[in-house]
Amino acid sequence: MDIDWQPLCELIRQHESFVLTSHCRADCDAVGSELALAQILEALGKKVIIANGDAVPEHIGFIDPDGRVRVLHESVQPAEISAAAVLIVVDTSAWVQLGPMAEVVRGFPGQRVVIDHHVGQDDLGALTFKDETASATGRLILELGEALGVTITSAMATPLFAAIATDTGWFRFSSVQEKTFLALSRLVGAGADPPAIFSALYEQHSLARLYLRARILEHVVADVGGRLLSTYVTQQDFRDTGAQSTDTEDAINILHTVAGSEVAVLFVELSENVTKVSLRSRTDFDVREIAARFGGGGHRAASGVSYAGPLSSAQQEVLDAIRSALAP
Repeated sequence: MDIDWQPLCELIRQHESFVLTSHCRADCDAVGSELALAQILEALGKKVIIANGDAVPEHIGFIDPDGRVRVLHESVQPAEISAAAVLIVVDTSAWVQLGPMAEVVRGFPGQRVVIDHHVGQDDLGALTFKDETASATGRLILELGEALGVTITSAMATPLFAAIATDTGWFRFSSVQEKTFLALSRLVGAGADPPAIFSALYEQHSLARLYLRARILEHVVADVGGRLLSTYVTQQDFRDTGAQSTDTEDAINILHTVAGSEVAVLFVELSENVTKVSLRSRTDFDVREIAARFGGGGHRAASGVSYAGPLSSAQQEVLDAIRSALAP
């Protein structure tokens, strides 16, 4: 699915000030897309602010060495955002995922734009540029930069490579296509250093993160003859290990190292009444359908839910739904 970037290119040429934002608990695809797009726009002489609902997670802090991402009500105020001509939302098109930024986006007086690769969307009142077949939003930002005639620099290529690498599970997910590797080739040619990016992502963790990973493994339960594997993290686990909620990133992928596993689920107790649910599939089982039942979304092979309820309720309802769907 090729995107016609010309309407957006024209819009960009017509305006001088932009605000970029993305979903809460941003990952590398979100932050990497924001950072690269900011530099692309600045290469055209535009004024750019990056404003998110929360800070860049510590474990991907390397991607923003200059602290470009500003936090709403802390380092950037709504009035400064509203003064821009165009607001661009990247890597999501769902109100609930915008968190504190949702109210600001709703009240933004200028033109709104969405650039995304996720299936499904809310009406954000925006011009939408979406390719649901794309492996990452970072790939779309690269395409936009090239459509604008901007030379991709090493500083742009690094966050974009990280965006694509992480959203494809370092190129092992079914979303990977020929276009994915062609994009990566261009990014490496522009100066992205894959070994350095991999090391920054996966070889600089804290001991607390490692201790939390041990708890996650202790809690693993196999169900439906080993086809369904699930695990969980409680607030007590965070207190005992000294880890943060962001230290659960990628932990779910451990479950798919078990032969015969088809669906993996990770429950993270964020508070007494909020449970983050991550779902993964490595077969044709569509976890997006399960997520949608509980107000979540994502991709066929990788989806998520912010469940409004305690951990025990989330486990019972979500796992029951998966068991039922997996039943012959």
